[in-house]
Amino acid sequence: MHPIKMAGMAAVLLATAAQAETVFVTLEKDNAIAVLDPIEGKLVKTAPVGQRPRGIAISKDGKTLFVATSDDNTIRMLDSETLKETGKLPSGEDPETFALSPDGKFMYVSNEDDAEVTVIDIAAKKAVGKIKVGVEPEGITVSPDNKWTISASETTNMLHWIDTNTRQIADNTLVDPRPRAVTFTDDSQQLWATSEMAGTLTIIDAASKQIVQNIKLDVQGVSSDQIQPVGIAIDKERRYGYVAMGPANRVAVINAQTYKVEKFLLVGQRVWNLAFSPDQKRLYTTNGVSNDVSIIDLENHKVVKSVAVGRYPWGVAVKP
Repeated sequence: MHPIKMAGMAAVLLATAAQAETVFVTLEKDNAIAVLDPIEGKLVKTAPVGQRPRGIAISKDGKTLFVATSDDNTIRMLDSETLKETGKLPSGEDPETFALSPDGKFMYVSNEDDAEVTVIDIAAKKAVGKIKVGVEPEGITVSPDNKWTISASETTNMLHWIDTNTRQIADNTLVDPRPRAVTFTDDSQQLWATSEMAGTLTIIDAASKQIVQNIKLDVQGVSSDQIQPVGIAIDKERRYGYVAMGPANRVAVINAQTYKVEKFLLVGQRVWNLAFSPDQKRLYTTNGVSNDVSIIDLENHKVVKSVAVGRYPWGVAVKP
């Protein structure tokens, strides 16, 4: 082959390799993790992981997966290449959701039954703190500037602002019934929170802790009891926010500047959580009842593929 053509092919292969990524999905009823190739749009493999896996995240260096296996009362650490277990973290009872600090040193785990947040030193694999919060904490996040950890208490209907330095609650924000997920904008200036029972999204100014917008998610032809918003994803430029709407089987596309709902994207049944591709050109959703993952093209805001993964997909994490 001509050297120029060979060089061209090599460049294409390198570009393709650079775009490669892997999607990991917890399968709550299969006690397993599904591994997807989203570029090919196919399931690569599944691997056993422990009892009732739900929350999942990947370390900053992409080498370690953290998986909350709720019925084992632990957070498992897995090698992201081999999926072999490399350690366990003492999460407290029934871990479901957790958040990593931006520097990757600490993990904050919601302990729903105990009304507390467990703080874990990841390197030491030790719990270094317990923070009492409201009843049934679930949603949890850490601000990108590492100033705040937010715990959402479903029964207390509150967001607790935990100072990451003191590990004390510094403030509380009352929100609509049954808050489920919380996420900061990339600049740490806003906190977005979904309320499952009210069918709303609340946007809060991080500096003042005041609510700046409350958005009622209404879909024509869908009864209000089916609209149960859960997971949230906001792009880095704060152009759009995306909200998984549970049994409404849709993802709301929200203009993050005007707070207008621009579109509803029909995905699989009982959409729980969502995650961006590394370049933020795609969004992946876990659809618990239809047992699949939807792939959304964000340049056109269109669902382009559905990939069957196994029983009750819940959490999702993406490795570049």
